[in-house]
Amino acid sequence: MDDFLIYSGYLILLINLVLYSISFFRKEKVNGFFVLYLAFAFLMQMSMELLYHLHFNNLFLVNVFIIGQMVLLGLFYNSLIKIRSQKIFVKSILLAGILIFCVQFLLEPKEFLKFNLFAITLTSLCCVIFGLLHFYNMLTEKKVYYYITIAVIFFMLGSTVLYLIGNLTLTLSLEVKYFSWKLNAFLFLVYQLVILYEWKVSFSKKSLEN
Repeated sequence: MDDFLIYSGYLILLINLVLYSISFFRKEKVNGFFVLYLAFAFLMQMSMELLYHLHFNNLFLVNVFIIGQMVLLGLFYNSLIKIRSQKIFVKSILLAGILIFCVQFLLEPKEFLKFNLFAITLTSLCCVIFGLLHFYNMLTEKKVYYYITIAVIFFMLGSTVLYLIGNLTLTLSLEVKYFSWKLNAFLFLVYQLVILYEWKVSFSKKSLEN
């Protein structure tokens, strides 16, 4: 059951990457930053999976992934936002976040090799803020990437809680530890399915017409 959830999530992620890439190159309607985000996510997930099977510590890739995710989703939402002050706000958060992580990792390099609760929480909250800002704008504007935005907000919040639990359960029973990872794998699968649904609703007809 565990492997089914994990590999199903990977499969849907790959399908999303292929479909969104096709839609981007055929019609150039899909946001390029989001395609880059999907490509980056797939590369990171496969790299973490490979290191796991080779019995290497892959926790440093988790930190690379969450920081890269924050940057790419920040650029994605920044490209959707039309209000100049909001663009400055998003860029300021990204720059501040990157500087904070650089300082932390320079002062405490070991934090890069384990579950970094601070980095996980901060990057996820930044992504949630970006999503909420775009969601707020959609109240008076055309709904663009509506389902993706909802998915980003709920997945980031849920995944953050489970990552925090995951760090705590390293010292607890294996059953509790694996249960948190099962929930996270389930959330990731749902997240990718919502992204797939967004493609079906917003881009599938455009791609087929081409």
